[in-house]
Amino acid sequence: MRQFAWAAASAVALLVGAAATQPTVAQVKIGVLNDMSSLYSDIGGKGSVESAKMAAEDAGPVLGRPVEVVFADHQNKPDVGSSIAQQWYDTGGVDVITDVPTSSVGLAVNEVSREKQKLALFVGPATSDLTGPKCSPYSASWVYDTYALAHVTGGAVVKSGGDSWFFLTADYAFGHALARDTGEVVTSNGGKVLGEVRVPLNSPDFSSFLLQAQSSKAKIIGLANAGGDTINSIKQGAEFGIVEGGQKFAALLFFLTDAHSLGLKTAQGLQLTAPFYWDMNDETRAFSKRFEQRAGHPPTFTQAGVYSAMHAYLEVIKAIGTKEPLKVMEKLRATPINDFMTKNGKLRIDGRLVRDMYLFEVKKPQESKGPWDYYKLVQTVPGDQAYRPLNAGGCPLVQKADAK
Repeated sequence: MRQFAWAAASAVALLVGAAATQPTVAQVKIGVLNDMSSLYSDIGGKGSVESAKMAAEDAGPVLGRPVEVVFADHQNKPDVGSSIAQQWYDTGGVDVITDVPTSSVGLAVNEVSREKQKLALFVGPATSDLTGPKCSPYSASWVYDTYALAHVTGGAVVKSGGDSWFFLTADYAFGHALARDTGEVVTSNGGKVLGEVRVPLNSPDFSSFLLQAQSSKAKIIGLANAGGDTINSIKQGAEFGIVEGGQKFAALLFFLTDAHSLGLKTAQGLQLTAPFYWDMNDETRAFSKRFEQRAGHPPTFTQAGVYSAMHAYLEVIKAIGTKEPLKVMEKLRATPINDFMTKNGKLRIDGRLVRDMYLFEVKKPQESKGPWDYYKLVQTVPGDQAYRPLNAGGCPLVQKADAK
């Protein structure tokens, strides 16, 4: 009897020891990194965190455990953003970083992602360099870029007679890329770029810059900026009588929250490019209603994009049973992206998610039927026309694949 008890105890000890040494699957952790307190906070900010949480809740347990969402404010500073990314990847257990508006921060985080061999699914940064010379096997640009903005908005404006341009350019990577890409569209369509002034990020006073644009006599003042800078440009331009004087603004990156801040009286007639608008169809309205219940307003296209990226990411992990970065990226490239804002999206090897883009026009006050009813659809641009051709961006991954 004593021998039996000893054998049973030994068996239990072996089982306990095996359980103790059995590797446990680490929890999937999402890091939302963006501007929580400054000029881009309305674009992403806490709303992007809510979108990530919605995706995590909708996914349910992934690899047997609930998904965790953490967030931080990068303050629009590349050194701050890269420092947070390093800490998250090294000791914070973060598997994927998302959002990251401000292209200079996005480029910095991209390099950390490459070094640490961890994923970054970008939604906020617009620079097309992320899928060009700076492309990485560990990152993707999920929603839009400066090439698409330039070709859809810029192309439409030039073709409608806006053939002379002067750029007000945010003086960092995003603004430079947007002015560059739009300038190429203008000149390739027979227009002229008459000048450019580079404006420090988050400038409160655009007076001297607007005067330069006004004196250029350009038909179009191209706003290669975003968020609070776009709002201030247009508001102060109205005080200078820019539009009354015969010139027009081209808001090359414009968000729903910008229209809300400006009001339809000021924003009416602006044309803009976006991959999503809350009131397009039943699916977009259903998602936006859920989001608004949590955030208090409909989502911007970047806030919607965070959900889209994280939903696809989590579904892939559930499908393949691992969060190993390169396997996740391989499966994402092999899987058409279909959700409320994307139909048959295709993730390319350069990290560009190709999806349809839309040219909208801001409604006149009398056309709006209620709160946040701000846009009317002008044109749907298929993804293969909106985005840069795969072999034209200078992505080393494409060149390597072509060489095989």
